[in-house]
Amino acid sequence: MIKDFKAFLNQGNVMGLAVGVIIGAAFGTIVKSLTDDVLMPFIGFVTGGGVDFTNQYLVLSGGDKVTAGMTLAAAKATGANVMALGSFVTAVINFILLAFVVFLLVRQAAKFIKPAEEAPAGPTEIDILTEIRDELRKKP
Repeated sequence: MIKDFKAFLNQGNVMGLAVGVIIGAAFGTIVKSLTDDVLMPFIGFVTGGGVDFTNQYLVLSGGDKVTAGMTLAAAKATGANVMALGSFVTAVINFILLAFVVFLLVRQAAKFIKPAEEAPAGPTEIDILTEIRDELRKKP
């Protein structure tokens, strides 16, 4: 069983998957930084007065504990039940950006991978049988 497991790990697909997961995680960090540090502050600026989306939330219960201008972390720390809408919007934007970039990468990679050339088609079964029949007719 250990021998089979070693053979499985040494396959090219497993190593490629491992590299893909590692690079994907690093790339996800870059996209998260792009969203959190570049796009969301810009969107907040455009929508009016530098709104910080990461601290946008809706208080569901325990509103007496939450004061105006309180950050999301502080509101959660008071024990209030809050819905973190800003975090959700940020996560959705992260996903859309990551999916779009992966789409572009796959599309570009498909251009580099040449389709396998098809082997020339050989004679069909009917062609071979016809040829055998014709050869048998030639014999006296």
